[in-house]
Amino acid sequence: MKKKSSFFKKISISIIWLWLGIFALTPIALTFITSFLTQDPNSIVKFIPTTSNYVELFNHAYLSILLQSLYLASGCTIISLIIGYPFAFIIARSQSKHRSLLLLLVIIPFWTSSLIRTYAVMAILKAKGILNTLLLAIGLIDQPMQILYSHAAVLIGCVYDLLPFMILPLYANIEKLNQEYLEAAEDLGANWFTTFVKVVIPLTMPGIIAGSVLVFLPAMTMFYIPVLLGGAKNLLIGNLIEYQFLTANNWPLGTAISIVITLLMGIFILIYWHNSKEKDRESLA
Repeated sequence: MKKKSSFFKKISISIIWLWLGIFALTPIALTFITSFLTQDPNSIVKFIPTTSNYVELFNHAYLSILLQSLYLASGCTIISLIIGYPFAFIIARSQSKHRSLLLLLVIIPFWTSSLIRTYAVMAILKAKGILNTLLLAIGLIDQPMQILYSHAAVLIGCVYDLLPFMILPLYANIEKLNQEYLEAAEDLGANWFTTFVKVVIPLTMPGIIAGSVLVFLPAMTMFYIPVLLGGAKNLLIGNLIEYQFLTANNWPLGTAISIVITLLMGIFILIYWHNSKEKDRESLA
C-alpha cells in the first residue's frame, strides 16, 4: 500500500512539474531570450544577440513612463490601504454571522469581468453619469465635473478594481491577531492610538505587505483602465508593453520591459518573504 501511495505521489508531483515547465517556466525563458534579440520589421525577431533593448529603457521617455506608472501604482496602493485596512478590521472583528456576508460582498466583484466593472466606473464618472447627476440634484455643484478621461479617473478605476486584493490579505492577518495582546497593551496604559501603532500594525505587517504587492504590481501593468478611463492620455508601463507587441512590432523591447517588471515583482515578493513570520513562510512553501 505504501509503494502505491509513493508511486502516486511521484506521478502527481511529476505532472505538476511538467505543467509548470510547459506553461510557466518555458514562456518566461522564451521571454528572457527574446529580450536579448534584435527587432526584425519583416518577422518577429532576428537571432542576433544584443543588449540594446535594455539600454534603450534608460531613454528619458521610457523613464518618464516608468515614473508615471510608479506614481499611479503608489497612489493606488496607499488609497487602497487607507480604505481596505479599516474595512478588513471591521470584518475580522464582526460577528461570525455578519462576517460571511461582508466577505461575500468583497468577493462578489471577482465574479464579474474587470473590463465590465471598468465600464461601470465610466457610467458613474462621465459628465451625465450617476455621480454628477447626484451632486447636481443635492446642489453641491452647479455644473457637471469633468472627472472622466483624467488621471483621477484612472486612479479611481484602479482602486475600485484592485481593492479586494488589499482587503483579503489584511483580513487574513487581522483575524489571527491575538486579542490578549490588545488587552495587555490596554492594561499597561496604552491608548488606542499607541496600541494600534505599536501592536496592531507590526503584527499585521505581513498582510499589509502582501496586500500592497498584490495591488502595486497590477496597477503598474494594467493597460485597459488608462485607455478607457484616461482616454489614452495616461501612457503607463502596461500600455507601453501593449504598444511594443501589437503596434510597433518590437517584441524584443516589449519583452525587455516585461522582464524588468517581473524582476521588480520578484523583489517585492522577496521583501514580503523576508518580513513574513516563519509559519507564513512554511504555508507558502
